[in-house]
Amino acid sequence: MLDVGIVGGSGYTGGELLRLLAAHPEAKVVCITSRKLSGKPVTSVHPHVRSIYNLTFEAPTAKEIAERCDIVFTAVPHGTAMDWVPELLDAGTKVIDLSSDYRLPVDVFEKTYGMKHRAPRDAVFGMTELHSEVSSAKLVGNPGCYPTGASLAVAPLAKAGLVERVVYDSKSGISGAGIEPTETSHYPNMAENIIPYKLTMHRHVPEIRQELNRFDKSIKVSFTPHVFPGIRGIMTTAHVLAKDSAVDTIQDKEATAAIYREFYKNSPFIRMVPGVPKLGAVRGSNFCDISFEAEKGTDHLVVLSAIDNLVKGASGQAIQNMNLMAGLPETTGLWFAGLAP
Repeated sequence: MLDVGIVGGSGYTGGELLRLLAAHPEAKVVCITSRKLSGKPVTSVHPHVRSIYNLTFEAPTAKEIAERCDIVFTAVPHGTAMDWVPELLDAGTKVIDLSSDYRLPVDVFEKTYGMKHRAPRDAVFGMTELHSEVSSAKLVGNPGCYPTGASLAVAPLAKAGLVERVVYDSKSGISGAGIEPTETSHYPNMAENIIPYKLTMHRHVPEIRQELNRFDKSIKVSFTPHVFPGIRGIMTTAHVLAKDSAVDTIQDKEATAAIYREFYKNSPFIRMVPGVPKLGAVRGSNFCDISFEAEKGTDHLVVLSAIDNLVKGASGQAIQNMNLMAGLPETTGLWFAGLAP
């Protein structure tokens, strides 16, 4: 049994880790931290886990956490994880960081987030479908929610050398903005509305470029996110413009399907679906549903992906990483259907 700690457990990702780990057969949450809520019951913030957990928030040191835990999730704000991760690693525990601090090379992180990285460490980008080295990692940088759906949608085509450019349009539920209310998430502003933001400069773009450029450094990436008045889910539309030499391939539906089947043959959480993926089919689950359709007679392929931003886009993917780091099947504790309807 793995003893698990959660550093920064008062937000949505912390609450989702609790929900998912409650049913995990090989893991037990033994410590959850929050300095501002220290001493208060976890259920005072996360009522959905009443009668399941009898934990209180704590404020231990990193060394004390590491002494009690085999693996630790850091679910703290960007720029804060770097104050925890080195001490946790040095004390002998493995770490999965759900912030941005260890997803990118240091120079890219500093340029993207406008801050000095105080504690660089070697980390594996925690998208298991693209990074087999997760299994041997001590530190995993869990991907952002938008890059998860976006990268998984196009990675097979990128590896096949078919992509000239990809333009992403992603729409996320409000929970992606975090637990603290904002002007965007305020109900009167959000209801019956879709709000685009960070039109060309979203901080998740470097993650998407990083993953696609691993296969083909020439691929150009553009990305615009939107928030829609739902709680969970990200629907991504990827407008893939093929290289001249690849137009015939993308126009051949079976040839394109074969590329996806081969790429994801060992990826249990990827489902190729007919028609348009539905958020209701993945909500609450760790699945990513993908479909595609070529515009006849052009270089344009539309690829769609649907994920739950709090599960496959955050806490579920983090547990998927934990499973592999602990030598468990990656589906352990995660093999369940979405919440439909």
